[in-house]
Amino acid sequence: QVQLVESGGGLVQAGGSLRLSCAASGRTFSTYNMGWFRQAPGKEREFVAAITWPGHTYYADSMKGRFTISRDNAKNTVYLQMNVLKPEDTDVYYCAAGIGSSIARTRNWDYWGQGTQVTVSS
Repeated sequence: QVQLVESGGGLVQAGGSLRLSCAASGRTFSTYNMGWFRQAPGKEREFVAAITWPGHTYYADSMKGRFTISRDNAKNTVYLQMNVLKPEDTDVYYCAAGIGSSIARTRNWDYWGQGTQVTVSS
């Protein structure tokens, strides 16, 4: 069992930056792929970024060049650095952990955090 707790969300002006963190419980963190998704009310959960257990990174096209995912296995934590934020980035951001390879699909992931709200004002 893995428990995930996100933090770092908040209100930021357009063009600003935020860094989200996701702390995971359990000793096997380093063996899991980790991902970030986001979801707006009434919409499907959308893939943002993922980092595999060996450290390969993947991004949704709209986030490439603005967002960076990283992990610190010693701290059981995955990060999402978000730069040049836009109002359309406003969403609840969720952390996920899993061992599957279909990283952009929500059903690939085994564990989810509770989400953290990111609001970007124009």
